Amino acid sequence: MNRTKNSRIFNSIAVSFIVLMFTACVPSLVEKTADASVPANYHNSQDTLNSPEYANEAVQDTINSAQVNWKEFFTDPYLNKLIEIGLENNQELNITLQEIMISQNEIQARKGEYLPYLGLRAGAGLDKAAEYTRDGAVEENLNIREEEAFPEPLPDYMIGAYATWEVDIWGKLHNAKKASVLRYLSSVEGKNFMVTNLIAEIANSYYELLALDNQLAIVERNIDIQSNALKIVRLQKQAARVTELAVKKFEAEVFKTRSLQFKFKQQIVETENRINFLIGRYPQPIERNAEAFVDLIPTHIKAGIPSQLLENRPDVKQAELDLKAAELDIQVAKARFYPSLGISASLGYQAFNPKYLLKTPQSLLYSLAGDITAPLINRNAIKADYQSANAMQIQAVYNYERTVLNAYIEVANQVSKIDNLGSSYDLIANQVAALTKSIDISNDLFKNARADYMEVLLTQRDALESKFELIETKKEQMNALVNMYQALGGGWN
Repeated sequence: MNRTKNSRIFNSIAVSFIVLMFTACVPSLVEKTADASVPANYHNSQDTLNSPEYANEAVQDTINSAQVNWKEFFTDPYLNKLIEIGLENNQELNITLQEIMISQNEIQARKGEYLPYLGLRAGAGLDKAAEYTRDGAVEENLNIREEEAFPEPLPDYMIGAYATWEVDIWGKLHNAKKASVLRYLSSVEGKNFMVTNLIAEIANSYYELLALDNQLAIVERNIDIQSNALKIVRLQKQAARVTELAVKKFEAEVFKTRSLQFKFKQQIVETENRINFLIGRYPQPIERNAEAFVDLIPTHIKAGIPSQLLENRPDVKQAELDLKAAELDIQVAKARFYPSLGISASLGYQAFNPKYLLKTPQSLLYSLAGDITAPLINRNAIKADYQSANAMQIQAVYNYERTVLNAYIEVANQVSKIDNLGSSYDLIANQVAALTKSIDISNDLFKNARADYMEVLLTQRDALESKFELIETKKEQMNALVNMYQALGGGWN
């Protein structure tokens, strides 16, 4: 009794010693954890931050426009139709959906690794041993039964089932499966991020197209104004009030403005085709209402608080999931240093003649075995994989922190841009109104010989450029609105 007890104690000590020996041989790593903290708001000015007015606003305003569905955020029916087509037909998005399927299949593969493998086996063959060998000599002098020698050649028929199972003692296989699940979820977030970017790209291209339409219309109206001015100058030349130089200057200005027509027409074609590419179809006209562009008023968008980016931004969530998967990869790589336990079993029938194949128990065979394997010498490959997994985890930490930082800066930039563009648009609108009036004034002064032709030309040129700038600013306002929605993580849900 004491001998049995001592034997158990000795076995326990031996197993513990082996485990400790392998544990001690695991290389030490430099650990790094991610810093997920973000500022309390998007404002940079300390005066603004510390003001009581902003403090009250920060407490109350936690509404985030990213939670608004894109069908409600964008009110233009033509734009919404383009987005719907794009979400269905965009090739890059569909490629990403297939990558999600690949990640899902990887989960099934990893899940199967820690479950027992069970299979069926059947076979048949012939065997003839050389006479002057041990096997040949044995068969020559051994009968199957009395006065019945071994057939020559000896047939062999077999049918049975077999199973193998690696017992997941250290959680290596289970952690590998969990890492695959996290990467699958990461691929889903990657798809969501692509949806957000696709919606933003379609919307920005659409507003650019409307801006080009309006700029082309301005050019055409300006050509009429300049053509009328050219007629006046020609009449003035006939009356000897101006020289041929003035006529040529006005003609050159008309030619220059007409050339802008074709520039904008080409840009319109390219922008239409960019939208067609994004929505996965061959070039065709884009339905739109260009006249409504000037009257567009950017809706007020709520940024919420920066901590909401961790939940709303798909790229931040994707980086977080990749980080968790990388942490599990370290555990998987670490478990390879420890012993692994495998169990194998088989059950079936085997005989040299088919009529004896299913005869029980004579033709019955079975086996059951267990083995423990562990790396002992030359573990460089395992160490390299372990250290690589650690380096990848540190990479994932930096990538997560960089993604959070980038998300915050993108929103902060758009918050500032929306405010500044609003003020800029009002001033440029006043400039356009003043210069539009100055065109009529300069024409009247020129007719009465109180202004020279260069003043008229410069006034028309300044008015044209200011109108272009007004449309461009309107486009930037709409783009800032779209980019703000994108930066907050809107569109994918």
